[in-house]
Amino acid sequence: MYINNKLYQEDIKKIIIEDFIFLKNKSILITGASGLIGSCIVDILMFLNKKFDFNINIFAIFSNIENFEKRFPSYKNNKHFNILVQDIANLFDYNFYVDYIIHAASNTHPHLYGTKPVETIKLNIIGTLNVFNFAKKNKNSKSIFLSTMEVYGSNYNIKAFKENDIGFVNFMKSRACYPESKRTCETLCHSYIEEYDLDIVIARLGYIYGPTVKMDSTKADVQFLAKALNNENIIIKSEGLQKRSYLYVLDAAAGLLTILLKGKKGETYNVAAKSGNVLLRDYAKQLAQIANVRIVFENATEQEQKGFSTVLNSTLNDEKIKSLGWNEKFTFNEAIEHTFKIKKELINA
Repeated sequence: MYINNKLYQEDIKKIIIEDFIFLKNKSILITGASGLIGSCIVDILMFLNKKFDFNINIFAIFSNIENFEKRFPSYKNNKHFNILVQDIANLFDYNFYVDYIIHAASNTHPHLYGTKPVETIKLNIIGTLNVFNFAKKNKNSKSIFLSTMEVYGSNYNIKAFKENDIGFVNFMKSRACYPESKRTCETLCHSYIEEYDLDIVIARLGYIYGPTVKMDSTKADVQFLAKALNNENIIIKSEGLQKRSYLYVLDAAAGLLTILLKGKKGETYNVAAKSGNVLLRDYAKQLAQIANVRIVFENATEQEQKGFSTVLNSTLNDEKIKSLGWNEKFTFNEAIEHTFKIKKELINA
């Protein structure tokens, strides 16, 4: 599995920083533990336990037991790993104490934005309410909420969004189910801080990619990866001129842990690096070159278009997160190469 892959292990080693020592002997609740980012964070924490005896107690929430069994079979009997099967849209009925809460669960599939907008809103908003109501019982805990660059919307006067910038989201389209519910969740963060004095920080993620991604995702970069892994030509269903902030999942996970440990209560931090600000077609070209395949342009179906973001520029300013001492460890080209190699090795294992 992932944690036994040598290149993946080397990538984990590369992102470990001295500040992680403050995680030693702590307990952490993670929602969305089988997802792209949540599962990577779990692996990092378990690596710290194994290699450095950090004694971190992990409570990992999965929507179903199959997600755990597919992703973490090697952790099944580990004393530091606690499996919780929970629909986060249902009430949390837990009495244990944790030091930190990482709320990473969310619908992140464009297909679901187009076909299940109500469920997307429900999962984000009700799930976040349940997480923070649990945090109320853990009065001295600190939480990090994983938001998205989509909350910025469109603003053609901004080259790279800073944390206090704002743009337009057309809430009269069902595709707004994702950014608008995430905006509401950010307001919930500030409301719980104001009313209940919770310690919460917000992370706005750019386009995160890496080997821990589930291959059933309908995100464009995952579809590109699926084609590349099958030695098929990569299909782009647009002109590919959307500019995004791409970031390797190991760098993103390290950034989130840095924000969790050093971020200021109530503050928001972009999780991105200037080095990853590229066009969608540039991402595809780099992956195609590594996989030795070509790029083909096709028209998207009407149903596919319903899930697409119409924002052309979603690049993020990285100054604030870097002020905490975080820096990306992987170049853009290196990260795409590692994504392809690790995933390929796991498939062939």
